[in-house]
Amino acid sequence: MIPNENLKNNRNFGVGTWISIGSPVITEVISNFPLDWILFDLEHGCMNETALFANLQAISRTDLKIIVRVGQFDEALIGRVLDWGADGIMMPHVHTPELAAACVKAIQYPPYGNRGVSSSARCFAYGARPPKDLEKWQSPLLLVQIEDYESVQRCDEIAAVEGVDVVFVGPRDLGVDLSTRPAGESMAFDEALKIVARAALKNNRQAGILVRNEDDLPKFKQFGYTCLAAGSDLGIIRSGYRKLAETYRLV
Repeated sequence: MIPNENLKNNRNFGVGTWISIGSPVITEVISNFPLDWILFDLEHGCMNETALFANLQAISRTDLKIIVRVGQFDEALIGRVLDWGADGIMMPHVHTPELAAACVKAIQYPPYGNRGVSSSARCFAYGARPPKDLEKWQSPLLLVQIEDYESVQRCDEIAAVEGVDVVFVGPRDLGVDLSTRPAGESMAFDEALKIVARAALKNNRQAGILVRNEDDLPKFKQFGYTCLAAGSDLGIIRSGYRKLAETYRLV
């Protein structure tokens, strides 16, 4: 498909961050820093869909990729957040290539998918810039999350689905899943990370991961992870105020 000039930047991800709080002011502040992408979290974050719309409006940079993590597969919700101006979605808990393929269909217009068309949506400037040819409209970005043993086992098939851009590890869920399984039905966490990264590279996708500890960066990069989420707004505020409290001996 021909690249769409309205799709911000390109399909390569670098360093981004999670936005969970849902304050347009915080979003506006964060968007002024030279990040490659930001993600609004509708799965575990504090914002609802109404708050998401206001947060999207708070971003003025046109070179910042905007991703929304939906809580589950919901074609109507996926289409709505894309209509509102998101550049792509992240789907959590992708266990099978069939679910990855369904996500591709949900984000693409016919004849490549089944997303509903509204030329008056915010993504088309409320009708001021309607699409000229939907068949040449490049699909939005798609990040699929690998978060359990079954997903790791099938990550090569998942990464092979055309339309997937990033195979993204959810480290907390994956770590919990691997640590609570019987020994014969699990694997070491780092081995799982290597398997996912190899699958992404084999299929010409990016491997992504949420970085909670900066000391892990060299290891993640060595494994092949190039799409890196540098913490979250909530985590950064929490750690900042913890440091402040320690400095002023409040704890």
